[in-house]
Amino acid sequence: MQIAFSTIAVVLAQTFVSLPFLVVSLEGALRTAGERYDVVAASLGAAPTTVLRRVTLPLVLPGLASGAVLAFARSLGEFGATVTFAGSLEGTTRTLPLLIYNLRATDSDAAVAMSLLLVVVAILVIGLVRPRGAS
Repeated sequence: MQIAFSTIAVVLAQTFVSLPFLVVSLEGALRTAGERYDVVAASLGAAPTTVLRRVTLPLVLPGLASGAVLAFARSLGEFGATVTFAGSLEGTTRTLPLLIYNLRATDSDAAVAMSLLLVVVAILVIGLVRPRGAS
């Protein structure tokens, strides 16, 4: 099985670069939540999977969601790891940042249009994930 220069390589490169954003955000949420509620739920007879599903996960869900958005936003603009590990093969491993890089030499107007598309996608993602009550 060949991984380099394949779609799997793109996913691995994006994950490698963006996963720390998710981990740091989730770690902060877990530290803030503490373990008091977990201990109380366990002392009342809840199974570990029930504690995770009904107590811990709802407490850290905002941190998990913000970490996922940060990781997605980071991977959306990833260039270096993707081009190094997956290349820029049209139709297989070419991501939007790689397309913009290739277009800048041949068609600068198209590169600017694709750059604006990337910015619009990022703004849409942030707008869809942002809590409705926030200003």
